[in-house]
Amino acid sequence: MGNGSAAPTGMEKQAMSSDLIAQPSFWPELEPAQPASKVVQPNKVQPNKVQPNQGQPKRVKPELHQPDSIASASSAEIALAAIEAADSIDPSPAPSLVQLPSFRSGPADRRLPERLLILDTETTGLQSERDHCIEIGAVLFHVAERAVLEQVSFLLPCQDNPAEPINGISAAVSRTPQPWQAGLHFFEAMLAAADLVVAHNVKFDRAWFGREPLPAITKPWLCTMEDIRWPPSLRLKPTPSVRDLALAYGVPVWAAHRALTDCTYLAQVFERCGDLDVLLQEGLEPRQLYRACLSYAERHRAREAGFRWNEPLRGAWSRRLSQREVTLLTFPVELADAEVAPGT
Repeated sequence: MGNGSAAPTGMEKQAMSSDLIAQPSFWPELEPAQPASKVVQPNKVQPNKVQPNQGQPKRVKPELHQPDSIASASSAEIALAAIEAADSIDPSPAPSLVQLPSFRSGPADRRLPERLLILDTETTGLQSERDHCIEIGAVLFHVAERAVLEQVSFLLPCQDNPAEPINGISAAVSRTPQPWQAGLHFFEAMLAAADLVVAHNVKFDRAWFGREPLPAITKPWLCTMEDIRWPPSLRLKPTPSVRDLALAYGVPVWAAHRALTDCTYLAQVFERCGDLDVLLQEGLEPRQLYRACLSYAERHRAREAGFRWNEPLRGAWSRRLSQREVTLLTFPVELADAEVAPGT
């Protein structure tokens, strides 16, 4: 050894070896051998398949004697071991990648949308015939990826805003020079890329489109307040607000009554929905307006089932339902008059 140290004797070697074995070792050869767990490989051997060695004399693999120092073997032994290893390799071709079905595959009436355009409006009042839309917010959301693709928000100029105490947008700010026309063009491009338009209270937001300068929207709509049946475990009201949904899914609520803010809340709720596909599928079921057939004393049953008094059907507890939902009710209902249903 270096530094003038004497070579260890046989007893010292044995002691050193014992010390190494007694301590946790990073050397694999010093660790006790553990039996390998058996992993089942499906379809490793195909039925009725002739294996390479079948019908041939079985080669006897020579036992290689390994001295204490370094293992040694003749060239013939090494060659024979290589042949034996090659025979054990499954000659079957590697399996091809599984082609998963498209997200929009299936019958036309059961297809799910790939891209949602989540939108919201801020307005100067509640009547689309005389008031104006003052702000548009929109988020293009990819369902399968649970991801936001694009988003936009812009103000539309107006002369006055009576709803300023609610949305906080002054008419003077809306008239500040800004590229709102470019924002509107971008919104139209997002709309063209979407399969479905989503809003919270569709009946209100849809009324503003098709009126200058906003484009008409001919694509299908889905209402997150009326059409989606949120899980009962969330303990939400029959018609929850956007903030109710956000808080139920653990989404922080930092502001209210601005268009893009509400769109962001809904997008983050969708990101956290493990059952979003089911919610969308059931939400897109065709619905009709039904009236609850209950006495005054039992009106609480209609309210608990999401029916509303005097809206949209005056003088009755009513709600839009699919045929599947009608069968799940615990009280009788009747279809509303045909002349009333289209306006709901």
